[in-house]
Amino acid sequence: MGAVERASVVDGSWTPQSAEPAGNAVEVRGVTKTYGGGIHALSDIDLAFPRGAFTTLLGPSGCGKTTLLKIIAGLLDASSGEVLVNGNKVSGPGPERAFVFQDFALMPWATVLRNVAFGLELKGVPREERREVARRQIARVGLSGFEDRYPHELSGGMRQRVGLARALAVDADVLLLDEPFSAVDEQTRRKFQEDLLELRRVEKKTFIFVTHSIEEAVYVSDRIVLLSPRPGRVSRIIEPRIDRSGSPDEIRRDRHYLDTVEEIWHGLRDYLD
Repeated sequence: MGAVERASVVDGSWTPQSAEPAGNAVEVRGVTKTYGGGIHALSDIDLAFPRGAFTTLLGPSGCGKTTLLKIIAGLLDASSGEVLVNGNKVSGPGPERAFVFQDFALMPWATVLRNVAFGLELKGVPREERREVARRQIARVGLSGFEDRYPHELSGGMRQRVGLARALAVDADVLLLDEPFSAVDEQTRRKFQEDLLELRRVEKKTFIFVTHSIEEAVYVSDRIVLLSPRPGRVSRIIEPRIDRSGSPDEIRRDRHYLDTVEEIWHGLRDYLD
């Protein structure tokens, strides 16, 4: 592998390393979330998500990672503050954002084809056009031949691929992924990580990713936002700067990769003491 830059801790500003369109796809401004019963999930979050970057939200359980993701998606309202996507204030779900759920969230009574085409159906896309788009995305995630199967006939990894294909089918600018690989075995998880990096390379969309895995975060991310325990606040922002020119095994054995994982672990371990 070639020379690797050291990871760096930065503030909320960030310049993509590749030649991507300038500006931020998503801006979170002063977002606070308090649930009923006085549970204070997030406190005064200010974040910018650069267009075309892969940003991961990482932190201890209960720090508000999924809450923040759902607020960006428009699935939850913030108690205060605002979210802007492509400069427009978020007031609910929108076509410029697609959400991949941890629990797949597939319709059990619908085929793979219908599940993948569902977002396009809601947008009023004609039947044949949406089926063509759905078939293309099903093939892209490696599920050709399973179009007429139902979710209960698929493995967990296959159901997650259906969820990803559904998100891709609507061609959103921003993909929001809530621990999408948590229900699959380690071998499948690593394959999904490779697929995700290839998808990012081809699609050049903005990814916002939630995971509990430090190794996964370092492996796939341009930026890692570390959140503090509840109420979640931005603790640090780390750029792993991983050289991905080598094979997956070479990357995972690289000293810089391992040191970055260890650095983040030590930072999070302090919250567990």
